[in-house]
Amino acid sequence: MIARDMLATLREMAASYPVVTLTGPRQSGKTTLVRSCFPDHSYANLEQPDIRRLAESDPHGFFARYPAPLIIDEIQRVPELASYIQVKVDEAPRQKGAYILTGSHQFTLKQTVSQSLAGRTALLSLMPLSIQEIVATDADLNCDDLLWRGFMPKLYDEALDPTVYYRNYLRTYVERDLMQLMQIRNLAAFERFLALLAGRVGQVVNLSGLSGEVGVSSTTIGEWISLLEASFVVFRLQPYFTNIGKRVIKSPKLYFVEVGLASSLLGIENSLQASRDPLRGSLFENMVIAEILKTRLNLGLEPNLFFLRDSKGFEIDLIIKEGRQLRPIEIKSAMTLHPDFTRSVRHFCEVEKNAAQPALIYAGEEFPALKGVKCLNFINSARLASSAQIQGST
Repeated sequence: MIARDMLATLREMAASYPVVTLTGPRQSGKTTLVRSCFPDHSYANLEQPDIRRLAESDPHGFFARYPAPLIIDEIQRVPELASYIQVKVDEAPRQKGAYILTGSHQFTLKQTVSQSLAGRTALLSLMPLSIQEIVATDADLNCDDLLWRGFMPKLYDEALDPTVYYRNYLRTYVERDLMQLMQIRNLAAFERFLALLAGRVGQVVNLSGLSGEVGVSSTTIGEWISLLEASFVVFRLQPYFTNIGKRVIKSPKLYFVEVGLASSLLGIENSLQASRDPLRGSLFENMVIAEILKTRLNLGLEPNLFFLRDSKGFEIDLIIKEGRQLRPIEIKSAMTLHPDFTRSVRHFCEVEKNAAQPALIYAGEEFPALKGVKCLNFINSARLASSAQIQGST
């Protein structure tokens, strides 16, 4: 089992709240993490038909069979259980960590929490492995290996073939989950849509453009993207509105939670193909932004990640907002450092009064600073995720 960086945060939340709700993609390691963290808890997996039937038909019998402290896997399969948990928690308000809930559909879970468990649960999200978690295993992987292989724990725990794994992952989890949530009548169109999304990694979302290529309405495309986001397949990076100019792009960019899935959808079958793919730069950007997202979530922080682009072509790949401070980051897949790489983030710091600590993340060697810009190898992207991380690395 690979040690997870969220372990300390999970324990801290369980010591402070009666319920902890852990969301995240299928097979990101949620069950392994909570069962290792709370070995003395009872355990019920609502994916098992007999356990789910008991929970649906006889909730009191379910809790009699599985007493607190209790881990309930895939709570979104029987969301009604949250109301019973609320009553039990209110009867014993001083008992912390009594219920650990996991789920892989954040929209359903958020509805459940807001209706029944508001103020009683901590909300955490576990993404696939981070670069730092993989580095800690002494795995000998370069940038293109990571772009192709991705970050799913099973790929490393069981040495699985990524090409076969992602094909099965797509069919077994993504399509099945979406079929449960929404009737997708034209599966061929949906699969074409997924491949087109992979080809647009890091681009501003254009619903009408996708609609024309897939052959379904813009409304349907928007619904599909929302479902993929709710199922932790993709995430949207929102634009930051600043005083830098009035003509800023106001649509979000789209990235995959698992860059290995994006590579698979692009037909990449080995690290050599990843190194030569025309979208390598976009995949690299996806990997870096996902790494910073994972680090912030592992620390229990809100993502607070943005980008900026205006109609004249000025762009900041990533902005991390902490309080009023804005940390601009440029991301380049090149291995050779060039002074032009720092131009955008330096300009942003000149015109935006709250901007500070500009940085460049690229594929080359560490460099202390270039014209006041910190230059990091992508392996160390996590150092920029929060001010605490930056202070701890200096």
